[in-house]
Amino acid sequence: YLSQLDTADRQEPSEALAAKVTRLTEKLTKLKGEMGKLAAYEKQMLASPDQQISLTDPDSRSMATSGRGSGVVGYNVQVAVDTDHHLIIAHEVTNSGSDRAQLANMARQAKAVLKTEALEAVVDRGSFSGPQILACHEAGITVTLPKPMTSGAKSDGRFGKQDFVYLPEEDAYRCPAGERLPYRYTNEEADKMLRRYWTNACKNCSIKPQCTPGSERRITRWEHENLLDAVQQRLDASPLAMRLRRETVEHPFGTMKARMGATHFLTQTLPKVAAEMALS
Repeated sequence: YLSQLDTADRQEPSEALAAKVTRLTEKLTKLKGEMGKLAAYEKQMLASPDQQISLTDPDSRSMATSGRGSGVVGYNVQVAVDTDHHLIIAHEVTNSGSDRAQLANMARQAKAVLKTEALEAVVDRGSFSGPQILACHEAGITVTLPKPMTSGAKSDGRFGKQDFVYLPEEDAYRCPAGERLPYRYTNEEADKMLRRYWTNACKNCSIKPQCTPGSERRITRWEHENLLDAVQQRLDASPLAMRLRRETVEHPFGTMKARMGATHFLTQTLPKVAAEMALS
């Protein structure tokens, strides 16, 4: 059968064969052209500081979303809302893909608009950042926000860092088994000074499988972690704080989207989008 097919191919009219060769050549040329474009885009993307490019709006970037494996290309709108009047007192449009570096900037803007010496800000967990909380503290701004639950040990069913109690008078931690984890040394990592704590009692601990698969459980403490502890204490003392945040910060967005029909930006490039947001 295969031999008969080969014979039929050889006996195919020369005009039909030539037409087929022409079509295939055109397709191959087109594919090579597309590959050349993709190679140029890749070179442009790798040359970009954040290794991103948008072919429709050069300023837009990939934004983080809550859905796993999902995302949207656009802009990040930051707003500060007065809890008494539900009015936007400061806003800014950025192309940063997350909120982690926006907290101090927006809080300082709100403080300047309100012309106050002290400010209390309630923020969602997406803005949690130690350096940003420190910057707010230095600017006289008190922040309240929940810490993201990102502990790998906790997700694996073991004790998380929150299960270890810090003892400031001893500069040590107390583990769930009651053992003390004394301070060992300090090192710098990602521009942070981190203090390390552990104990040698882990190897004989009866609940070690619930704590660590390693030889001992080590705890890391940032040099300004007392500020993070204070944030958590404020959140524990004000359980309705996050509800208040949702009622104030999310409300203007709902108004713009549902009542004004502003479900997406109509302009392109950062300056124009910022102007469009200011007019909303």
